[in-house]
Amino acid sequence: MVDSGTQQAQHHRELAERRATSSPERERLLDLVVDLILRDGAIDLSLSALARGVGSNNRMMLYYFGSKAQVLYEASVLALERFPRLVTLFERIAAPGPLLDRLDQAWEDLAAEENRPYLELFFQRFGMAMRDREEWRTHIDRSTRFWAEDLAAILAAEGLEANDARVAATQIVATWRGLQFALLAGADPGLLRAAYRAGIRGLLAYFPSVLAP
Repeated sequence: MVDSGTQQAQHHRELAERRATSSPERERLLDLVVDLILRDGAIDLSLSALARGVGSNNRMMLYYFGSKAQVLYEASVLALERFPRLVTLFERIAAPGPLLDRLDQAWEDLAAEENRPYLELFFQRFGMAMRDREEWRTHIDRSTRFWAEDLAAILAAEGLEANDARVAATQIVATWRGLQFALLAGADPGLLRAAYRAGIRGLLAYFPSVLAP
């Protein structure tokens, strides 16, 4: 199995270390921004509106964070920490046990009702990233490339050849994203679960010598 220190986990540790040396007021404002964007989906507000929403002003927000993009980036990363099943997702996929069972459970974790506020935030940020790739490039990288790379490392540790692991991981992450979007759009959760399980089993059958259940 792979080490549980995935790129995502490492990034969160780095951010936590940075927060440990931050000022109390900066952290207070950041926590309020997290509350705001999870509650109201306010990630597309102007800096002025965002500042008013947390009882501050433009000058203070720029002093502590430098830009709207930075505060929203940090708040979005911090928001993930409020959803334990998402934070530790790759650690559980990398844990001992049948791979098929772990991948099935991954969808249950991703689709859990408790995670809906974060999923709504995620797709809202993704939509913004599509409009301004330079400003939101970090979000694109961490939500697509890093997830696929972390999952590919797990599959490679199962014995899959490196390129096949990348192909399989890309397919699985794409499946997660598509089904999550359908879930938020109101699709039947049972139907999505069945579609996921069928898709994963079809993918595993493509690599029978290594990933057969």
